[in-house]
Amino acid sequence: MHKIVKIILVVLGLVGAILWFQLPSSDVPATEAINNGSMNFMFIITYILLGIAIVATVLFGLMNLFTSKGGLKKALFAVVGLLIVVVISYAMATGTDVNLDEMARKGVPTTVDTVKAIGTGLNVFFLLTIIAVAAMLYSGVKKMISK
Repeated sequence: MHKIVKIILVVLGLVGAILWFQLPSSDVPATEAINNGSMNFMFIITYILLGIAIVATVLFGLMNLFTSKGGLKKALFAVVGLLIVVVISYAMATGTDVNLDEMARKGVPTTVDTVKAIGTGLNVFFLLTIIAVAAMLYSGVKKMISK
């Protein structure tokens, strides 16, 4: 199986290299360069490889989740933890951080719910960053103390 994957990757690499040299030069107008067959085929290869990577990641992740001992339990804890972070972030978001009249005057129709959703997303990001940094610090301190 690994030999087949390596052969496919080498073939795609060679096709990509050949297409790279067939790309239009920089002096070609953008309207013509967009319709270049080599560029379109390179995008198709990129989408195919991205699709294969996504399918492989999800497939092997699910296989590992169901075959490893305690994997499902750990995943459940992670999902519940993420939901708790989202709920806390939603409670922290006020939705009144932006002057809605000023946004409407600038041509950006905004509602309180939209501002609250954006605030929730930012709060989730900040809380997860704090949790990640705290986990790294805890791990580092624990290693230093145990030696």
